[in-house]
Amino acid sequence: MEMDALKITTFQAYLFWENIDKNLSNLSLRLSAIREKTDLIVLPEMFNTGFTMNVAQCAEKSDGKTMHWMLEMAQKYDCVVAGSLIIEEAGKYYNRFVWMTKDGNYIKYDKRHLFGLAKEDTIFTPGNKRIIVELNGWKICPMICYDLRFPVWSRNLNAAYDVLLYVANWPDKRSAHWRSLIPARAIENQAFVLGVNRVGHDGNEIYYSGGSMCISPAGDVVYYKPEYEDLYTFTIYKRDLEDVRRDLPFLKDMDDFNLIVR
Repeated sequence: MEMDALKITTFQAYLFWENIDKNLSNLSLRLSAIREKTDLIVLPEMFNTGFTMNVAQCAEKSDGKTMHWMLEMAQKYDCVVAGSLIIEEAGKYYNRFVWMTKDGNYIKYDKRHLFGLAKEDTIFTPGNKRIIVELNGWKICPMICYDLRFPVWSRNLNAAYDVLLYVANWPDKRSAHWRSLIPARAIENQAFVLGVNRVGHDGNEIYYSGGSMCISPAGDVVYYKPEYEDLYTFTIYKRDLEDVRRDLPFLKDMDDFNLIVR
């Protein structure tokens, strides 16, 4: 493996509605098909329940079974495991992205933009901090689903990140927006943008058609998979990022601003 390479495994999963045990069992089985060393496994938003507002049944503590499962997978595959789940903390609920390392340390990002059409904003507490994680010399900025619609929140000020990562439950009826916005985020921020979605119907009969993808800083398709459950491993290269930023030095001309988060 070249020093500037990052190997990523995405799982565009079918999710069993509000069934944590069945989802974790299915994910364990599907991930067992991994046959090559990977640096990062990325799962969809609320990968253990589907996109539900049923926090009474589906919320876990930060030391719950799903967090333990993530650690088990990180250790088994000798990599980082990432995805979002519902976490209850001090009486509040968060749609929380977790970046789990094999040594049991993890970094969290709480979804900033809560999806009002599903009343997510009435149940969950929004995050107020963007984070950057590092892996093998790559700087990665994780976000969750609806965050994709808000480019100011994801703006790559001072080239803060190399990869912008979205985990999602993005429905098929707005799939055209997904297919447009991810390439837009890649081109405007001169970064790789990775979106990992789910497939199948949820308990509200909402259909998800996948469309997980990785778009390069030049706007080229690295990976794209519609409609079907898919476990896929691919590699991105730092030199491709550096070439675009050198040949098209647009980031230096962006508007400077301070984002006030309330």
